[in-house]
Amino acid sequence: MSEDGRRPPAPASGPLLDNLAGWGAADTPAGPFALVPVRPDRDLDRITGWMNDPAVAAFWELAGPPETTAAHLRGQLDGDGRSVPCLGVLAGVPMSYWEIYRADLDPLARHYAARPQDTGVHLLIGGAGDRGRGLGSALLRATADLVLDHRPQCTRVIAEPDLRNTASVAAFLSAGFRYADEIELPGKRAALMVRDRARRHLL
Repeated sequence: MSEDGRRPPAPASGPLLDNLAGWGAADTPAGPFALVPVRPDRDLDRITGWMNDPAVAAFWELAGPPETTAAHLRGQLDGDGRSVPCLGVLAGVPMSYWEIYRADLDPLARHYAARPQDTGVHLLIGGAGDRGRGLGSALLRATADLVLDHRPQCTRVIAEPDLRNTASVAAFLSAGFRYADEIELPGKRAALMVRDRARRHLL
């Protein structure tokens, strides 16, 4: 606690992810898109509602009361900043949940040939009306561009969607990611998706 009794700010926007909180917005066909680090006092109810959507719960497995979501967020917010939970804000409206994380510092690195500064993404689209119309691909592309623009030492963006989630895999492919491998992770078999800095303007 700080001297005034308030909890010190979490390291979520700190140096491990090149001060994500200050990245600003990316342009998309649907409007400006920004990643805004989560504040549980403001965002917990919204994220809990999304986690209890059956389409989301099938893959995130975090359905339940707000305490379940809070514990998931706390694991990141109380950590060293290697994973930053964010709201995806499109044209001023919070509509998705993202985790931007250092894949090279994550347990995931034991399951693929990680490179220093690899940056991973997890996401969910909150509203059913925003799914199935190509918006996810546009936001994935924008998010990968934000990472590559603001993390100069990062050579690629990584994702590992569940192989059963064919809509997610297709969205990554449409966003310029390539299917690099099939990997076995705790609890799921995943598609290793990679967006390379060297090929970002070709795909």
